[in-house]
Amino acid sequence: MWFRNDLRLTDNPALLTAVRVGAVLPVFIDDTTQPSHSNMGRASKVWLHHSLQSLSNDLEHRLVVMSGDPSLVIASLVDQYEIDYVVWNRQYEPWAMLRDTKIKKQLRESGLSVESFNGSLLWEPKDIVKSDGTPYRVFTPFYRKGCLNASEPRRPESAPSRSSIKFLAHQETTRVESLNLLPSEAWHQPLISDWIIGEAGANAQLAGFMSEGINEYKEGRNFPSKPYVSNISPRLHFGELSPNQAWYAARNSGNDKNVDHYCSELGWREFSHNLLFHNPELPTKNLQSKFDGFPWSTDEKHLRAWQKGLTGIPFVDAGMRQLWRTGTMHNRVRMVVGSFLVKNLLLDWRHGERWFWDCLFDADLANNSAGWQWVAGCGADAAPYFRIFNPVTQGQKFDSEGSFIRQYVPELSDLPDKYLCNPWEAPVAILEDAGVDLGTTYPLPIVSLSRSRSLALEAFATTKA
Repeated sequence: MWFRNDLRLTDNPALLTAVRVGAVLPVFIDDTTQPSHSNMGRASKVWLHHSLQSLSNDLEHRLVVMSGDPSLVIASLVDQYEIDYVVWNRQYEPWAMLRDTKIKKQLRESGLSVESFNGSLLWEPKDIVKSDGTPYRVFTPFYRKGCLNASEPRRPESAPSRSSIKFLAHQETTRVESLNLLPSEAWHQPLISDWIIGEAGANAQLAGFMSEGINEYKEGRNFPSKPYVSNISPRLHFGELSPNQAWYAARNSGNDKNVDHYCSELGWREFSHNLLFHNPELPTKNLQSKFDGFPWSTDEKHLRAWQKGLTGIPFVDAGMRQLWRTGTMHNRVRMVVGSFLVKNLLLDWRHGERWFWDCLFDADLANNSAGWQWVAGCGADAAPYFRIFNPVTQGQKFDSEGSFIRQYVPELSDLPDKYLCNPWEAPVAILEDAGVDLGTTYPLPIVSLSRSRSLALEAFATTKA
């Protein structure tokens, strides 16, 4: 059983099949042959380390952890243990599909039985297409006509009982630490302090959201300081939960606008994977070619200020600091910081995609690429380029009491709510009373919001030529 992004026992189709067939050799391989663009970022490596440790514990420390070319590693294990049946759950990144097809062909030519399963999506991307066989480019018909009219998602299955799993004895004494996933510096320790990483923590988190958060989800999900989001995206990415578990947990919790909206957000995840499946260059190439000549800025100082949360725009800075300190970011805030990067700073969306890739626990190739292309206006069903989020009004609307900004930009904590999102407009006396010295204790805005908006619209006009 080749574990990949399915680090769980519950609702794991490949594992359940392996248990039914015979003695199981569970293996995780750190693939050193994948393209550099897909090499995990630092935050993802931290999560993977702890998730693998949890899985190893759940498998009674029988998990074989190896590194290298999966085709060679699997061939070696097959020979060493006289394996006759290999199973895994599918991955849908373009390079992974090519790799898996090659390995499956090699193993079958050697006389082995090989089977793969869908353990990470509600619907197979190849199955959700328009009536003429072409892929969808707009979310609503993709979800309403494609997904909801397709076969109902597979219902999740229980984990195999411990007594039903017969492990194949093996000689390897491998440990997760051998992969060297954790950084040498200790910056990652605060990242994991609020998480119980692994399947048990994932199940508890999903159950907690279904009992306390989903009833306010549709509206509450817009407010970054409120507990109305599930925060399960890292769990789905690493497969500590299957999307089927989340889908049916929501459906079983009720039948109202909140449940429907939550399931549609799972639909957006499916849409992103569908886009990547049909557009393998999604992580690096504009889906709308008219953006190929867009006049992006190359201002490195602006990029570093954005990355560090030092733009002088509090709602943006709070989001970027949340990302760095927690390995995640609220979805509303992701849209705002993304819009600020590509539209107010005129920096290429690929800079944002790479920074998120390095800093996010849930750095999923499909979601990250599609999300950045959406906010940049160059993707499928994208936000129009002229839709520019105003980070001041967004903060005033969705963080009206200032809880989110004060948590991550504490140097502004004593400012009145009226000026918390726009301190440059505060009278000098109020700034002095709050201990804020703009340009010293907190930056002045690195760009004018109104002027940069006008420049963005001028730049966008060049794509229409």
